[in-house]
Amino acid sequence: MPDSNHPTSNHPTSNHPDSDQSNSDQRYSHIDVTPFAPNLGAEIRGIQIADGVNDEEFAEIHHAFLAHQVLFFKDQREITPEAHIDFGKRFGPLHAHPAAPTMAGYPEIFEIHAHKDSKVANGEHWHSDVSCDTEPPLGTLLQLHILPPCGGDTMFSDMYAAFDDLSPTLRAMLDGLTATHESEHFYRGRYADRGRKDADISYPVATHPVVRTHPETGRKALYINRTFTTGINELSAAESDAMLGFLFSHIEHVNYQIRFRWALNDMAFWDNRCCMHRAIWDYWPEERKGRRVTVKGDIPA
Repeated sequence: MPDSNHPTSNHPTSNHPDSDQSNSDQRYSHIDVTPFAPNLGAEIRGIQIADGVNDEEFAEIHHAFLAHQVLFFKDQREITPEAHIDFGKRFGPLHAHPAAPTMAGYPEIFEIHAHKDSKVANGEHWHSDVSCDTEPPLGTLLQLHILPPCGGDTMFSDMYAAFDDLSPTLRAMLDGLTATHESEHFYRGRYADRGRKDADISYPVATHPVVRTHPETGRKALYINRTFTTGINELSAAESDAMLGFLFSHIEHVNYQIRFRWALNDMAFWDNRCCMHRAIWDYWPEERKGRRVTVKGDIPA
């Protein structure tokens, strides 16, 4: 019998027309692409990011990125900070995080690090990276260099499918509403244990559509998240709280999720415009460390 708790509509949470069904797709001659799940994610093999990426390889990576929303580059060597920055810049100018400390000598790089003395771990709540910015990031590229013996997985959730699975009536109502995304409640003091003093910093606030149209695929996705979204502007406070409570539960439903288990030096590249993610901090007191660069995006439309 079908799961009675599964969201239902006439829009299946499965492959969309642009998705690549198998590794035999003739669009790929330089990389191997294996879908991770029916509607979200793909593993990429046959390429070493540390060696640089030529134009033909980049074109195939970009196609796979749009088709699968999050890519997992497997069997990688650790790349240098310079190579990491160069690879990120292939997708566009790089984004500066408004709160997190950066790597010494490399302001483009945000170091991900949690250990036995950490007060928080990066990304431990469902979110789309820095959605509180006026121009939130396009995507994020993270490579992990220290892993716990077990645990430390990252989860991703498909916001295309979450929108498609709503009833036509609710999709029509939400399409045109806007939401406020705030960050001070989340960032203020968050990185104090890593030497980040933020008493004089004004953290960003932005207004974005509840339903955004992806600028490259043209597909619609829900664009809210539990970390940064604080209210729907066209509703009363009570209506907004009720609607966001429903939507947060909806977009975090297990049927939209995948859970990625990292191997050493894996690199993940996720599309912040159409998926959320959450890093699981289940490995304390063990250590997890890596580096990420983030690509600038545009104003959600």
